[in-house]
Amino acid sequence: MTIINKEDFKIKKELNRPILSLDYGDSKIGIAISDANCSIALPSEVYSRNKTNKDLLYIKEFIEKNNTQAVLIGMPYNMDGSEGEKCETVKNFANKLLEFIDINIIFWDERLSTKAQERILIDKDLSRKKRKKVIDKLAASYFLQGFLDFLKN
Repeated sequence: MTIINKEDFKIKKELNRPILSLDYGDSKIGIAISDANCSIALPSEVYSRNKTNKDLLYIKEFIEKNNTQAVLIGMPYNMDGSEGEKCETVKNFANKLLEFIDINIIFWDERLSTKAQERILIDKDLSRKKRKKVIDKLAASYFLQGFLDFLKN
């Protein structure tokens, strides 16, 4: 399939297969997945990156195992909305993923998703060490829920 914009995906979405969300980082990938009805985002895991091909194979297997219909990837835009070097890295990862599996990929603005989740964890008095273990999957879940809400409206 291809990289598709959110409006086009909204038209062709299926409401009986989950959507995967990835918060792609330098050393980790936060993974979240929706329920089959695309109503609720569920944090899944934080994957420690290895070599790119191993990372892509892991994501491919996760997609196949969960019968995922699309992959939402957080796009780390600059605060002014422009694309920086990190956006290019994410786009390169998405294009490599398309070489491994035929699936629709949607980019979604992830600005402040990690900060929002970190505030919640700090309010819950979690230590920095515990926050570090879960923050990426919570961020992926946070922006996936925003996308699912977009699909419903």
